[in-house]
Amino acid sequence: MSEQTGKQDEPGLGRRGFIAGAAVVAGAALTGTASATPGARAVAQGASKAGDTDTDTALAFTHVTVIEGSGAAPAHDMTVVVEAGQITALAPSARTRLRPGVRTVDLTGKYLIPGLIEAHTHSDGPDAVVPPLYPLAGVTTVREMQGAPVHHRWRRQIRSGTLLGPRWLIGSPIIDGAPSLWAQDVPNHISVRDAAEARRVVRRVKQEGADFVKVYSRLSREAYWAIAQEARRQNIPHLGHCPDLVRITEAADAGQRSIEHLHALLLSTSAHEAEVRRGLAAVRIDPDDPSSLSRYHSWFQQVHPLEWQAVRGYDPRKADSVFKRLAAGGTAVVPTLSVHHTLELPDEVPDRAEDWKYLPAWQVESWPDQLQALTGGRTPEQARRIREIYAHRERLVRELHEAGVRLPAGTDTGTGYKVPGFALHDELALLVEAGLTPMQVLRSATQEAARLLGLDAVGTVAKGKAADLLVLDADPLRDIRNTRRIHGVVVNGRWIDATEREALLAAVQKAASEAEPPQEGAAAVTGCGCGGHP
Repeated sequence: MSEQTGKQDEPGLGRRGFIAGAAVVAGAALTGTASATPGARAVAQGASKAGDTDTDTALAFTHVTVIEGSGAAPAHDMTVVVEAGQITALAPSARTRLRPGVRTVDLTGKYLIPGLIEAHTHSDGPDAVVPPLYPLAGVTTVREMQGAPVHHRWRRQIRSGTLLGPRWLIGSPIIDGAPSLWAQDVPNHISVRDAAEARRVVRRVKQEGADFVKVYSRLSREAYWAIAQEARRQNIPHLGHCPDLVRITEAADAGQRSIEHLHALLLSTSAHEAEVRRGLAAVRIDPDDPSSLSRYHSWFQQVHPLEWQAVRGYDPRKADSVFKRLAAGGTAVVPTLSVHHTLELPDEVPDRAEDWKYLPAWQVESWPDQLQALTGGRTPEQARRIREIYAHRERLVRELHEAGVRLPAGTDTGTGYKVPGFALHDELALLVEAGLTPMQVLRSATQEAARLLGLDAVGTVAKGKAADLLVLDADPLRDIRNTRRIHGVVVNGRWIDATEREALLAAVQKAASEAEPPQEGAAAVTGCGCGGHP
């Protein structure tokens, strides 16, 4: 067994960018050190209120339209009472009588929805930038798909009230086959060669505190079944990629909680599956290649024609059978259209965006070159095929939803052009473009994501639920892009109004501007490395 894992609680090197991105030298912790930059200290001062939930004082949001996340029609002129981090009352404002001393916030003309849930991230970067960005963008819960010591440290600080951030579910390091798509230049992955190694890894990552086991593309069938069986024995979920050599229905039957991305769906819904599987079995990765970038290039170059062959053989009846089986077994699919869109339709990537200012300028400036390195050199015919593959992914999203398969929203944040928290709003818009309604998309980022994560306390606005809420200035059911029009956020019962939110975002922006560029030679891999067909 070979492994690369990060050092305990080390804030030093990050893994942002595309497949090979510049590493980030993380800023000082929010708790403050002698080396903390002014921007980091400013965020720390604002975040010092992160634990200030006054158990003796209730907060009532009055005259607000509640879109509660389950798909029910909006409820107008409602009052939502929050106390000790929990929703303690939800009723029409006309019938609500508040006891003396309750602080009220008049939200006439506003819309209240559950805090958004980001189901697929690879978070890394300065403490003063990345964790606060999630809740300030309305994302109050995150599922981390490649766990590292820094994520556990962030979670401890958030729970203790010394760091502003989301609820964090943290996976294991990526568990892949041998040779892995990840080379030695990347930490936080583990390669297993056989069933015995696979079982040992499951026991180890559970002991280390992982909330789930993250499986990956190059696992052998033997190792995958061993992981699934041991995970069941250890009562820890396994989820992630559907390995190249495992059928998606087999993964569902093995209890895989979610399938990440849409690669496996192309194959499983094709009449050419048997032929394509023979091609996948022949894909080889050079075990002596020290670069994860070149390994990914090699893999994509071999896999792309197989995906095109699968799309050309799309079989609607076979797809319907597969989707019904996923729905019946409760296996979710996280489409991550955001990363597919960026890497498959690079001509539609914007030159600039307002939220990029919350990341270091040197990082943002590196994105175009990284994108060109991954997508440049395509022939017109290859570009046409890749556009058709993306359009087919959109079709699969529509049909998965129609078949009753849960589609939690996730972005693969950690890849280029994805700003923590803000990227989820782009994903919601892409899901609407794929054919879902705004109400269905809101459910994907609230109730459906909460079910996937096994979090009963979040995902809907209801009495007894955790007070993780998002207040909007405009109706998201009229236009899903209105989820970006944030008036305020409730994070674990703490109300961050528009004024405080702008101040905190300004402090994050300053901290990002002060973050130093990576040390020479500190390049690394980030995200799942999905979607970038050369």
